[in-house]
Amino acid sequence: MARIAGVDIPNEKRIEVALTYVYGIGPAKSLKILNGAGINIDTRVKDLSDADLAKIRSTITELEIPVEGELRRVVTQNIRRLQEIQSYRGSRHKAGLPARGQRTRSNARTRKGKRKTVGGMKKKLAKK
Repeated sequence: MARIAGVDIPNEKRIEVALTYVYGIGPAKSLKILNGAGINIDTRVKDLSDADLAKIRSTITELEIPVEGELRRVVTQNIRRLQEIQSYRGSRHKAGLPARGQRTRSNARTRKGKRKTVGGMKKKLAKK
């Protein structure tokens, strides 16, 4: 397997798709990188030479695209900054709730987690 930015990319896939396995590289950036390196997008990863992989790595650094650890660090610092200045978005991140205005009454299970039962038994009124 070829390694780019510390990630093993699959051998059987086209290089255009395989690059998207790296955090921070999507389809558009993948095309931009391959055009900059001068590599055909239809080439399979297993058919690339070491020189081609080196071209891809150098193109990523030349284009100054933050990937993997560096990008994760930047995102984490941004969230931490929002929490420190006690902004609304920061408080939502801290509470584990959606930060971009989505409704939480009936959805948001991905952020909120498994349902927790709230409340207890209804009080029975005593007859007089």
